[in-house]
Amino acid sequence: MKIVNIVPGFGGTFYCGNCLRDSGFANALRKAGHDAMILPVYLPLTINGDIHDTPVFYGAVNIYLKQVFPLLRHMPLWMEHMLNSSPLLKLAASKAGSTRAQGLEELTESMLMGKEGKQGKELDELVHFLKHDVKPDVVHFSNALLLGMARQIREEIGVPVVCSLQDEDVWVDAMNEPYPEKIWGLLAKKASDVDAFVAVSHYFAGVMKKKMQLPDLKVHVVHIGVDPAEYAYYPDPPDPPAIGYLSRIYEENGFGILVDAFILLKSGPGFENLRLNATGGMTGDDKPFFQQQMKKLQKAGLAKDFILQEDFRPENLGSFFKSVSVMSVPVLKGEAFGLYQLEALASGVPLVQPALGAFPEIIRETDAGLLYEPNNAVALAGCLASLLNDRDRLIRFRANGRKAVEEKFECSSLTGKMIEVYKKISR
Repeated sequence: MKIVNIVPGFGGTFYCGNCLRDSGFANALRKAGHDAMILPVYLPLTINGDIHDTPVFYGAVNIYLKQVFPLLRHMPLWMEHMLNSSPLLKLAASKAGSTRAQGLEELTESMLMGKEGKQGKELDELVHFLKHDVKPDVVHFSNALLLGMARQIREEIGVPVVCSLQDEDVWVDAMNEPYPEKIWGLLAKKASDVDAFVAVSHYFAGVMKKKMQLPDLKVHVVHIGVDPAEYAYYPDPPDPPAIGYLSRIYEENGFGILVDAFILLKSGPGFENLRLNATGGMTGDDKPFFQQQMKKLQKAGLAKDFILQEDFRPENLGSFFKSVSVMSVPVLKGEAFGLYQLEALASGVPLVQPALGAFPEIIRETDAGLLYEPNNAVALAGCLASLLNDRDRLIRFRANGRKAVEEKFECSSLTGKMIEVYKKISR
């Protein structure tokens, strides 16, 4: 079976769990004997530091300029090629605002309108490439914000269309009014152009059924998976102890809550040697927030106990996981899943997460961590302290996490479930 995964690239400036998920899924499909291709839109898909040589459709700079300046919709071909060049797109990804919903409301709406939007030329180019150069059996969208392409692909190529569901609400609900309601309405309308939706958790399936008015029979749940063979397992916690954070370093992912919890822990007895290790990168938008957190640590005299690992490429995360006792990414409003959780568990690192989003589902399935509420520094500090002070439970959670990844979240078995979805809608 030939499967094309259409995914938004991210330019490589921060840890993108969705992008790693898409890349890992394509690799698992290939290992299972299928012909899988990743087709990036907006920005290059940079995994392991390399820019893939697959052409980038809907180049971010190109479509943004055309949206804002109507005269540029008729720019010469040489100018379009220049704006779509990988170096320029990667530069754009590093700039402030490239991953911010505010200011991109009209562009998001136009993209969802498909042929009726202002990116009709780009849609025609994508469909032509798929129809004449690739000839897929299934087209799989990484998220629902790409659904403006679905109808034309389905009608002109005549293949089933699948769409993953993960964290679309983070983008849409952050928009300025009145766009959230408008975009959710468009997404509900575009759902009829899709043969099957695949949510990454039962929690998020429920969220999107409500927001997009999706019928139960059209929504499947397939958890994210990883290959445990790619992760070294560390059964014993490190000495000195350390709290780990792996994700994009910005406010919405709760890095500030974790810093405050760390300061609280260090102010009490028993945690004199405790460290905070963080990695995951950031965008230009995130740097002022990060500097604020560094000032808090400096004021508390704890800057020396904080380690920032700037290289967050997958092949270099082993040293990070080896160095941490427990990991926490206290996302303010929860998350649809969070790939970083599986990466930590596969390495033997237990979790401490807020009782929000899909986190309770993952903790329940793995028995490899603790939940706390409310999502504030005091509650997080208390939960971290209870686990760090209980070595037997810490070691048990480390073993449970690795076992759960091997038995429940192993990528090849979960890829098999996705193939069953493809076969069902291809009959």
